[in-house]
Amino acid sequence: MPCTTLLIGKKVSYDGSTIIARNDDGGFDTKKLVIVEPDKQPRKYKCVISHLEIELEDNPLRYSMCPNVSPKEGTWGAFGINSMNVGMTATETISSNVRVLSIDPYVTYIPAKDGKEEVPGGIGEEDIVSLTLPYIKTAREGVIRLGKLLEKYGTYEPNGLAFSDENEIWWFESIGGHHWIAKKAPEDKVVIMPNQFGLDNFDFNDAYGKQTENMCSKDLKDFMIENNIDCNITSTFNPRLAFGSHTFQDHLYNTPRAWYIARYLNPRKYTYDGPSAYYTPESDDLPWSIEPDRKISIEEIRYLLTSHYQGTPYDPYSKSNEKGKYRSIGVPGTDDCGIVQIRNNVPDEIKGVIWVSMGGGVFAAAIPQYTNVSKFPKFLSETTEEVSTDYLYWCTRLFAIMVDANYANTVVFSERYQFRSLSKGSKAINETDKEFIKTKNLSLLEETNEKIAEEFKKDTIEVIGKIINIASENMKTKYHRSDN
Repeated sequence: MPCTTLLIGKKVSYDGSTIIARNDDGGFDTKKLVIVEPDKQPRKYKCVISHLEIELEDNPLRYSMCPNVSPKEGTWGAFGINSMNVGMTATETISSNVRVLSIDPYVTYIPAKDGKEEVPGGIGEEDIVSLTLPYIKTAREGVIRLGKLLEKYGTYEPNGLAFSDENEIWWFESIGGHHWIAKKAPEDKVVIMPNQFGLDNFDFNDAYGKQTENMCSKDLKDFMIENNIDCNITSTFNPRLAFGSHTFQDHLYNTPRAWYIARYLNPRKYTYDGPSAYYTPESDDLPWSIEPDRKISIEEIRYLLTSHYQGTPYDPYSKSNEKGKYRSIGVPGTDDCGIVQIRNNVPDEIKGVIWVSMGGGVFAAAIPQYTNVSKFPKFLSETTEEVSTDYLYWCTRLFAIMVDANYANTVVFSERYQFRSLSKGSKAINETDKEFIKTKNLSLLEETNEKIAEEFKKDTIEVIGKIINIASENMKTKYHRSDN
Protein backbone atom coordinates (compact mmCIF):
# COMPACT_ATOMS: atom_id res chain seq x y z
CA MET A 1 0.00 0.00 0.00
CA PRO A 2 1.31 3.49 -0.82
CA CYS A 3 1.88 5.28 2.49
CA THR A 4 4.12 7.85 4.15
CA THR A 5 5.56 7.49 7.67
CA LEU A 6 7.26 9.98 10.01
CA LEU A 7 9.07 9.13 13.24
CA ILE A 8 9.85 12.02 15.60
CA GLY A 9 12.40 11.43 18.36
CA LYS A 10 11.58 12.74 21.83
CA LYS A 11 14.40 15.30 21.79
CA VAL A 12 12.96 17.00 18.69
CA SER A 13 9.23 16.73 19.46
CA TYR A 14 7.64 19.88 20.85
CA ASP A 15 6.85 18.36 24.27
CA GLY A 16 9.30 15.49 24.66
CA SER A 17 6.87 12.86 23.37
CA THR A 18 7.81 10.01 21.10
CA ILE A 19 5.65 10.35 17.99
CA ILE A 20 5.10 7.90 15.14
CA ALA A 21 2.75 8.96 12.34
CA ARG A 22 1.56 7.43 9.10
CA ASN A 23 -0.78 8.03 6.20
CA ASP A 24 -2.60 4.76 5.50
CA ASP A 25 -3.12 5.05 1.75
CA GLY A 26 -5.07 1.86 1.31
CA GLY A 27 -7.32 2.96 -1.52
CA PHE A 28 -10.81 3.88 -0.28
CA ASP A 29 -11.29 1.29 2.45
CA THR A 30 -13.84 2.48 5.01
CA LYS A 31 -12.21 2.80 8.45
CA LYS A 32 -13.16 3.02 12.11
CA LEU A 33 -11.30 3.54 15.41
CA VAL A 34 -11.96 0.88 18.04
CA ILE A 35 -10.86 -0.53 21.39
CA VAL A 36 -10.24 -4.29 21.54
CA GLU A 37 -10.72 -5.69 25.05
CA PRO A 38 -8.77 -8.84 26.04
CA ASP A 39 -11.87 -11.05 25.91
CA LYS A 40 -12.49 -9.95 22.30
CA GLN A 41 -8.98 -10.77 21.06
CA PRO A 42 -9.04 -14.14 19.23
CA ARG A 43 -7.02 -17.03 20.69
CA LYS A 44 -6.77 -18.62 17.26
CA TYR A 45 -6.08 -16.04 14.57
CA LYS A 46 -6.80 -16.79 10.90
CA CYS A 47 -5.31 -14.60 8.19
CA VAL A 48 -7.99 -13.86 5.61
CA ILE A 49 -5.67 -13.33 2.63
CA SER A 50 -3.12 -16.09 3.32
CA HIS A 51 -5.39 -18.59 5.17
CA LEU A 52 -2.67 -19.05 7.80
CA GLU A 53 -3.84 -20.01 11.31
CA ILE A 54 -1.83 -18.95 14.37
CA GLU A 55 -2.39 -19.93 18.01
CA LEU A 56 -2.17 -16.85 20.25
CA GLU A 57 -1.41 -16.44 23.93
CA ASP A 58 -4.13 -16.25 26.55
CA ASN A 59 -2.98 -12.97 28.11
CA PRO A 60 -3.53 -10.15 25.58
CA LEU A 61 -3.57 -6.50 26.57
CA ARG A 62 -6.35 -4.06 25.73
CA TYR A 63 -5.44 -2.06 22.63
CA SER A 64 -6.77 0.45 20.14
CA MET A 65 -6.58 0.12 16.38
CA CYS A 66 -8.07 1.55 13.17
CA PRO A 67 -9.34 -1.46 11.19
CA ASN A 68 -11.32 -1.72 7.97
CA VAL A 69 -15.08 -1.69 8.46
CA SER A 70 -15.45 -4.61 6.06
CA PRO A 71 -13.73 -7.82 7.24
CA LYS A 72 -13.68 -9.40 3.77
CA GLU A 73 -9.91 -8.84 3.31
CA GLY A 74 -8.91 -8.99 6.96
CA THR A 75 -8.49 -6.55 9.83
CA TRP A 76 -5.86 -4.03 8.61
CA GLY A 77 -5.44 -2.45 12.07
CA ALA A 78 -3.26 0.44 10.78
CA PHE A 79 -2.14 1.93 14.12
CA GLY A 80 -2.86 1.86 17.84
CA ILE A 81 -1.70 2.05 21.45
CA ASN A 82 -2.02 -0.74 24.02
CA SER A 83 -2.72 -0.49 27.75
CA MET A 84 1.03 -0.45 28.51
CA ASN A 85 1.37 2.75 26.43
CA VAL A 86 3.18 1.03 23.59
CA GLY A 87 2.33 2.44 20.17
CA MET A 88 2.51 0.89 16.74
CA THR A 89 1.87 1.86 13.14
CA ALA A 90 1.73 -0.84 10.49
CA THR A 91 2.50 -0.89 7.77
CA GLU A 92 4.46 1.00 5.14
CA THR A 93 4.71 -1.14 2.01
CA ILE A 94 8.39 -0.97 1.13
CA SER A 95 10.49 -2.16 -1.81
CA SER A 96 12.86 -5.06 -2.44
CA ASN A 97 14.98 -6.37 -5.30
CA VAL A 98 15.53 -9.46 -7.43
CA ARG A 99 18.67 -10.54 -5.55
CA VAL A 100 16.76 -10.84 -2.27
CA LEU A 101 13.60 -12.42 -3.62
CA SER A 102 15.42 -15.01 -5.73
CA ILE A 103 16.88 -16.44 -2.51
CA ASP A 104 14.11 -15.78 0.02
CA PRO A 105 10.82 -15.35 -1.89
CA TYR A 106 7.59 -14.21 -0.31
CA VAL A 107 5.41 -16.88 1.28
CA THR A 108 2.29 -16.72 -0.86
CA TYR A 109 -0.97 -18.61 -0.47
CA ILE A 110 -1.54 -21.50 -2.90
CA PRO A 111 -5.21 -22.53 -3.19
CA ALA A 112 -6.27 -26.17 -3.37
CA LYS A 113 -6.17 -27.53 -6.91
CA ASP A 114 -6.12 -30.84 -8.76
CA GLY A 115 -6.57 -32.84 -5.56
CA LYS A 116 -3.77 -31.02 -3.73
CA GLU A 117 -4.50 -29.29 -0.42
CA GLU A 118 -4.12 -25.54 -0.08
CA VAL A 119 -0.83 -24.16 1.17
CA PRO A 120 -1.20 -21.21 3.59
CA GLY A 121 0.84 -18.09 2.96
CA GLY A 122 2.65 -15.91 5.50
CA ILE A 123 1.48 -12.94 7.52
CA GLY A 124 0.86 -9.51 6.00
CA GLU A 125 -0.33 -6.00 6.66
CA GLU A 126 -3.84 -7.17 7.46
CA ASP A 127 -2.51 -9.14 10.45
CA ILE A 128 0.50 -7.40 11.96
CA VAL A 129 -1.18 -5.04 14.46
CA SER A 130 -3.50 -7.78 15.75
CA LEU A 131 -0.66 -10.29 16.10
CA THR A 132 1.79 -7.95 17.81
CA LEU A 133 0.36 -4.96 19.70
CA PRO A 134 -1.70 -6.90 22.32
CA TYR A 135 1.37 -8.85 23.48
CA ILE A 136 4.18 -6.32 23.96
CA LYS A 137 5.18 -4.08 26.88
CA THR A 138 7.90 -2.05 25.17
CA ALA A 139 8.78 -0.95 21.65
CA ARG A 140 11.80 -3.25 21.73
CA GLU A 141 9.56 -6.23 22.57
CA GLY A 142 7.53 -5.37 19.47
CA VAL A 143 10.58 -5.80 17.27
CA ILE A 144 11.49 -9.11 18.90
CA ARG A 145 7.97 -10.54 18.70
CA LEU A 146 7.39 -9.58 15.08
CA GLY A 147 10.85 -10.83 14.15
CA LYS A 148 10.02 -14.26 15.57
CA LEU A 149 6.69 -14.32 13.74
CA LEU A 150 8.38 -13.52 10.42
CA GLU A 151 11.09 -16.12 10.91
CA LYS A 152 8.48 -18.79 11.71
CA TYR A 153 5.65 -18.00 9.30
CA GLY A 154 7.17 -15.67 6.70
CA THR A 155 5.39 -12.81 4.94
CA TYR A 156 3.76 -12.47 1.54
CA GLU A 157 4.75 -8.81 1.08
CA PRO A 158 7.47 -6.29 2.03
CA ASN A 159 6.60 -4.15 5.03
CA GLY A 160 8.12 -1.42 7.20
CA LEU A 161 6.61 -0.41 10.52
CA ALA A 162 7.27 1.43 13.76
CA PHE A 163 6.98 0.65 17.46
CA SER A 164 7.10 3.30 20.18
CA ASP A 165 7.03 3.67 23.93
CA GLU A 166 7.79 6.70 26.08
CA ASN A 167 11.54 6.16 25.69
CA GLU A 168 12.21 4.60 22.30
CA ILE A 169 11.07 4.36 18.69
CA TRP A 170 12.11 1.36 16.61
CA TRP A 171 11.82 1.03 12.83
CA PHE A 172 11.38 -2.52 11.46
CA GLU A 173 11.72 -3.64 7.83
CA SER A 174 11.07 -7.09 6.39
CA ILE A 175 13.57 -8.54 3.90
CA GLY A 176 12.28 -11.18 1.52
CA GLY A 177 10.00 -13.84 2.99
CA HIS A 178 11.65 -14.55 6.34
CA HIS A 179 14.38 -12.00 7.12
CA TRP A 180 14.19 -8.65 8.90
CA ILE A 181 16.19 -5.70 10.16
CA ALA A 182 15.38 -3.04 12.76
CA LYS A 183 17.00 0.12 14.07
CA LYS A 184 16.28 2.44 16.96
CA ALA A 185 15.30 5.86 15.62
CA PRO A 186 17.63 8.63 16.87
CA GLU A 187 16.12 10.70 19.67
CA ASP A 188 17.32 13.94 18.07
CA LYS A 189 16.17 13.26 14.52
CA VAL A 190 13.13 12.78 12.29
CA VAL A 191 12.83 9.66 10.14
CA ILE A 192 11.11 10.01 6.75
CA MET A 193 9.73 6.89 5.06
CA PRO A 194 7.99 6.78 1.68
CA ASN A 195 7.33 3.38 0.03
CA GLN A 196 10.95 2.32 -0.21
CA PHE A 197 13.35 0.26 1.82
CA GLY A 198 14.59 2.97 4.13
CA LEU A 199 17.55 2.13 6.39
CA ASP A 200 20.81 3.65 5.14
CA ASN A 201 23.07 2.62 8.03
CA PHE A 202 23.33 -0.41 10.30
CA ASP A 203 25.79 -1.85 12.82
CA PHE A 204 26.02 -5.65 12.69
CA ASN A 205 28.41 -5.69 15.65
CA ASP A 206 25.72 -4.11 17.81
CA ALA A 207 22.96 -6.29 16.31
CA TYR A 208 24.89 -9.46 17.18
CA GLY A 209 26.03 -8.01 20.51
CA LYS A 210 24.29 -5.66 22.95
CA GLN A 211 21.52 -4.69 20.48
CA THR A 212 21.54 -1.14 21.81
CA GLU A 213 20.31 0.40 18.57
CA ASN A 214 20.34 -2.43 15.98
CA MET A 215 18.56 -5.78 15.67
CA CYS A 216 18.05 -8.26 12.84
CA SER A 217 17.27 -11.88 12.02
CA LYS A 218 20.04 -14.13 13.33
CA ASP A 219 21.41 -15.17 9.93
CA LEU A 220 20.97 -11.88 8.06
CA LYS A 221 24.66 -11.10 7.57
CA ASP A 222 25.51 -14.64 6.37
CA PHE A 223 22.42 -14.64 4.13
CA MET A 224 23.57 -11.40 2.53
CA ILE A 225 27.22 -12.40 2.05
CA GLU A 226 26.65 -15.98 0.87
CA ASN A 227 24.14 -14.89 -1.75
CA ASN A 228 26.00 -11.81 -3.04
CA ILE A 229 23.22 -9.48 -2.02
CA ASP A 230 25.43 -6.69 -0.68
CA CYS A 231 26.12 -3.95 -3.27
CA ASN A 232 28.11 -1.67 -0.97
CA ILE A 233 31.55 -0.63 -2.20
CA THR A 234 32.81 1.00 0.99
CA SER A 235 33.22 -0.69 4.36
CA THR A 236 30.24 1.26 5.73
CA PHE A 237 27.17 -0.94 5.36
CA ASN A 238 24.08 0.64 3.76
CA PRO A 239 21.06 -1.73 4.01
CA ARG A 240 19.21 0.27 1.33
CA LEU A 241 21.83 -0.71 -1.27
CA ALA A 242 21.68 -4.37 -0.29
CA PHE A 243 17.96 -4.92 0.20
CA GLY A 244 16.13 -2.03 -1.48
CA SER A 245 15.21 -0.80 -4.95
CA HIS A 246 16.52 1.99 -7.18
CA THR A 247 14.13 2.42 -10.09
CA PHE A 248 12.68 5.16 -12.26
CA GLN A 249 9.33 4.58 -10.56
CA ASP A 250 10.95 5.32 -7.18
CA HIS A 251 11.89 8.75 -8.55
CA LEU A 252 8.30 9.53 -9.49
CA TYR A 253 6.58 7.83 -6.60
CA ASN A 254 8.81 7.66 -3.52
CA THR A 255 11.87 9.89 -3.29
CA PRO A 256 9.98 13.16 -4.00
CA ARG A 257 7.97 12.70 -0.80
CA ALA A 258 11.11 12.31 1.32
CA TRP A 259 12.67 15.27 -0.50
CA TYR A 260 9.73 17.57 0.22
CA ILE A 261 9.58 16.72 3.93
CA ALA A 262 13.36 17.10 4.33
CA ARG A 263 13.13 20.41 2.45
CA TYR A 264 10.55 21.62 4.97
CA LEU A 265 12.26 20.37 8.13
CA ASN A 266 15.90 21.01 7.27
CA PRO A 267 16.10 23.92 4.79
CA ARG A 268 19.25 25.52 6.22
CA LYS A 269 21.67 22.62 5.96
CA TYR A 270 21.15 21.64 2.32
CA THR A 271 19.95 23.17 -0.95
CA TYR A 272 16.86 21.44 -2.30
CA ASP A 273 15.94 23.58 -5.31
CA GLY A 274 17.60 24.80 -8.49
CA PRO A 275 20.45 23.51 -10.65
CA SER A 276 22.92 23.41 -7.74
CA ALA A 277 20.61 21.49 -5.38
CA TYR A 278 22.35 19.05 -3.05
CA TYR A 279 19.19 16.91 -2.92
CA THR A 280 16.49 16.78 -5.61
CA PRO A 281 13.14 14.96 -5.80
CA GLU A 282 14.95 12.14 -7.60
CA SER A 283 17.93 11.69 -5.28
CA ASP A 284 18.52 8.05 -4.32
CA ASP A 285 20.67 9.00 -1.33
CA LEU A 286 18.20 11.06 0.70
CA PRO A 287 18.98 10.30 4.35
CA TRP A 288 16.77 7.97 6.38
CA SER A 289 16.85 10.42 9.29
CA ILE A 290 17.52 14.15 9.45
CA GLU A 291 18.15 16.76 12.11
CA PRO A 292 15.29 19.28 11.93
CA ASP A 293 15.99 22.99 12.30
CA ARG A 294 13.52 23.19 15.19
CA LYS A 295 11.31 21.02 17.37
CA ILE A 296 8.34 19.46 15.61
CA SER A 297 4.69 19.91 16.64
CA ILE A 298 1.56 17.90 15.93
CA GLU A 299 0.28 20.58 13.55
CA GLU A 300 3.48 20.39 11.48
CA ILE A 301 3.27 16.61 11.28
CA ARG A 302 -0.31 16.89 10.09
CA TYR A 303 0.65 19.60 7.59
CA LEU A 304 3.38 17.43 6.11
CA LEU A 305 1.19 14.33 5.86
CA THR A 306 -1.50 16.30 3.98
CA SER A 307 0.96 18.16 1.74
CA HIS A 308 1.00 18.21 -2.05
CA TYR A 309 4.26 20.01 -2.84
CA GLN A 310 2.93 23.47 -1.99
CA GLY A 311 5.43 26.15 -2.97
CA THR A 312 6.99 24.04 -5.72
CA PRO A 313 6.25 23.62 -9.44
CA TYR A 314 4.96 20.10 -8.69
CA ASP A 315 1.84 21.16 -6.79
CA PRO A 316 -1.10 19.60 -8.70
CA TYR A 317 -3.20 22.67 -7.87
CA SER A 318 -0.70 25.08 -9.43
CA LYS A 319 -0.56 26.35 -13.02
CA SER A 320 2.98 25.06 -13.56
CA ASN A 321 3.84 22.86 -16.52
CA GLU A 322 5.32 20.39 -14.02
CA LYS A 323 2.23 20.14 -11.83
CA GLY A 324 1.42 16.58 -10.84
CA LYS A 325 4.81 15.28 -11.97
CA TYR A 326 5.38 13.51 -8.67
CA ARG A 327 3.05 11.52 -6.45
CA SER A 328 1.81 13.73 -3.60
CA ILE A 329 2.09 12.90 0.09
CA GLY A 330 -1.60 13.58 0.66
CA VAL A 331 -3.69 11.64 -1.87
CA PRO A 332 -7.40 10.84 -2.30
CA GLY A 333 -6.78 7.21 -1.31
CA THR A 334 -5.64 8.06 2.22
CA ASP A 335 -8.05 5.98 4.30
CA ASP A 336 -6.78 7.19 7.64
CA CYS A 337 -3.88 8.93 9.33
CA GLY A 338 -2.74 8.12 12.85
CA ILE A 339 -0.36 10.36 14.77
CA VAL A 340 0.55 8.12 17.72
CA GLN A 341 1.84 10.15 20.66
CA ILE A 342 3.32 8.66 23.85
CA ARG A 343 3.86 11.54 26.26
CA ASN A 344 6.53 11.81 28.96
CA ASN A 345 5.27 14.79 30.95
CA VAL A 346 2.00 13.33 32.26
CA PRO A 347 0.85 10.37 34.43
CA ASP A 348 0.82 6.87 32.91
CA GLU A 349 -2.99 6.84 32.66
CA ILE A 350 -3.01 9.68 30.12
CA LYS A 351 0.28 9.16 28.26
CA GLY A 352 -1.32 7.69 25.13
CA VAL A 353 -3.05 10.00 22.63
CA ILE A 354 -3.86 9.33 18.98
CA TRP A 355 -4.53 12.20 16.60
CA VAL A 356 -6.78 10.58 14.04
CA SER A 357 -8.16 11.58 10.66
CA MET A 358 -10.04 9.44 8.18
CA GLY A 359 -10.34 9.82 4.44
CA GLY A 360 -9.84 13.03 2.59
CA GLY A 361 -6.07 13.02 2.08
CA VAL A 362 -4.99 16.63 1.59
CA PHE A 363 -8.11 18.11 3.20
CA ALA A 364 -8.61 15.86 6.23
CA ALA A 365 -8.51 17.35 9.72
CA ALA A 366 -7.16 15.50 12.77
CA ILE A 367 -8.62 15.25 16.27
CA PRO A 368 -7.07 13.79 19.43
CA GLN A 369 -8.39 10.82 21.38
CA TYR A 370 -7.15 9.43 24.69
CA THR A 371 -6.53 5.70 24.30
CA ASN A 372 -6.86 4.55 27.95
CA VAL A 373 -10.62 4.14 27.50
CA SER A 374 -13.12 1.30 27.04
CA LYS A 375 -14.67 2.77 23.90
CA PHE A 376 -14.36 5.57 21.38
CA PRO A 377 -17.22 7.88 20.27
CA LYS A 378 -19.69 6.44 17.75
CA PHE A 379 -18.65 9.12 15.25
CA LEU A 380 -15.31 7.29 15.01
CA SER A 381 -16.05 3.73 16.07
CA GLU A 382 -19.31 2.68 14.42
CA THR A 383 -18.63 3.64 10.80
CA THR A 384 -20.77 1.80 8.26
CA GLU A 385 -20.04 0.96 4.66
CA GLU A 386 -23.15 2.93 3.76
CA VAL A 387 -22.40 6.62 3.19
CA SER A 388 -23.56 8.70 6.14
CA THR A 389 -22.58 12.02 7.71
CA ASP A 390 -23.03 10.33 11.09
CA TYR A 391 -19.41 9.20 10.79
CA LEU A 392 -16.06 10.93 10.49
CA TYR A 393 -14.85 8.83 7.55
CA TRP A 394 -17.72 9.75 5.25
CA CYS A 395 -17.89 13.39 6.36
CA THR A 396 -14.27 13.88 5.40
CA ARG A 397 -14.58 12.06 2.09
CA LEU A 398 -17.50 14.28 1.06
CA PHE A 399 -15.75 17.43 2.22
CA ALA A 400 -12.54 16.58 0.37
CA ILE A 401 -14.25 15.84 -2.94
CA MET A 402 -16.01 19.20 -2.93
CA VAL A 403 -12.92 21.20 -1.95
CA ASP A 404 -10.80 19.47 -4.60
CA ALA A 405 -13.35 20.29 -7.31
CA ASN A 406 -13.55 23.94 -6.23
CA TYR A 407 -10.02 24.41 -4.90
CA ALA A 408 -9.42 28.09 -5.57
CA ASN A 409 -12.69 29.16 -3.97
CA THR A 410 -12.79 26.74 -1.04
CA VAL A 411 -9.25 25.86 0.07
CA VAL A 412 -9.34 28.63 2.67
CA PHE A 413 -12.25 26.83 4.39
CA SER A 414 -10.21 23.63 4.44
CA GLU A 415 -7.18 25.37 5.97
CA ARG A 416 -9.27 27.02 8.68
CA TYR A 417 -11.12 23.77 9.36
CA GLN A 418 -7.85 21.88 9.86
CA PHE A 419 -6.49 24.65 12.06
CA ARG A 420 -9.62 24.70 14.22
CA SER A 421 -9.59 20.95 14.78
CA LEU A 422 -6.00 21.01 16.01
CA SER A 423 -6.50 24.11 18.16
CA LYS A 424 -9.69 22.90 19.82
CA GLY A 425 -8.33 19.40 20.24
CA SER A 426 -5.14 20.65 21.87
CA LYS A 427 -7.14 22.88 24.19
CA ALA A 428 -9.36 19.99 25.26
CA ILE A 429 -6.38 17.72 25.94
CA ASN A 430 -4.54 20.41 27.92
CA GLU A 431 -7.56 21.13 30.10
CA THR A 432 -8.34 17.45 30.70
CA ASP A 433 -4.70 16.70 31.57
CA LYS A 434 -4.80 19.33 34.31
CA GLU A 435 -8.15 18.12 35.63
CA PHE A 436 -7.06 14.48 35.65
CA ILE A 437 -3.84 15.28 37.51
CA LYS A 438 -5.96 16.91 40.23
CA THR A 439 -8.80 14.34 40.40
CA LYS A 440 -7.40 11.05 38.98
CA ASN A 441 -10.85 10.58 37.47
CA LEU A 442 -10.49 8.19 34.52
CA SER A 443 -14.03 8.88 33.31
CA LEU A 444 -12.78 12.30 32.19
CA LEU A 445 -10.95 10.65 29.28
CA GLU A 446 -14.02 9.17 27.61
CA GLU A 447 -15.99 12.34 28.35
CA THR A 448 -13.32 14.46 26.66
CA ASN A 449 -13.14 12.12 23.68
CA GLU A 450 -16.92 12.41 23.27
CA LYS A 451 -16.87 16.22 23.53
CA ILE A 452 -14.06 16.50 20.99
CA ALA A 453 -15.86 14.19 18.54
CA GLU A 454 -19.22 15.91 19.03
CA GLU A 455 -17.82 19.39 18.46
CA PHE A 456 -15.77 18.24 15.49
CA LYS A 457 -18.80 16.56 13.91
CA LYS A 458 -20.82 19.75 14.27
CA ASP A 459 -18.00 21.83 12.77
CA THR A 460 -17.56 19.38 9.90
CA ILE A 461 -21.24 19.43 8.96
CA GLU A 462 -21.26 23.24 9.05
CA VAL A 463 -18.22 23.58 6.81
CA ILE A 464 -19.66 21.01 4.38
CA GLY A 465 -22.74 23.24 4.13
CA LYS A 466 -20.60 26.26 3.28
CA ILE A 467 -18.69 24.34 0.61
CA ILE A 468 -21.94 23.04 -0.89
CA ASN A 469 -23.18 26.62 -1.33
CA ILE A 470 -19.93 27.73 -2.99
CA ALA A 471 -19.79 24.66 -5.21
CA SER A 472 -23.42 25.21 -6.24
CA GLU A 473 -22.59 28.75 -7.31
CA ASN A 474 -19.94 27.33 -9.66
CA MET A 475 -22.09 24.71 -11.37
CA LYS A 476 -22.06 24.80 -15.19
CA THR A 477 -25.79 25.54 -15.44
CA LYS A 478 -25.59 28.76 -13.43
CA TYR A 479 -27.13 31.64 -15.42
CA HIS A 480 -26.41 35.31 -14.67
CA ARG A 481 -29.87 36.80 -14.35
CA SER A 482 -31.57 38.21 -11.31
CA ASP A 483 -33.87 35.19 -11.06
CA ASN A 484 -30.86 32.82 -11.32
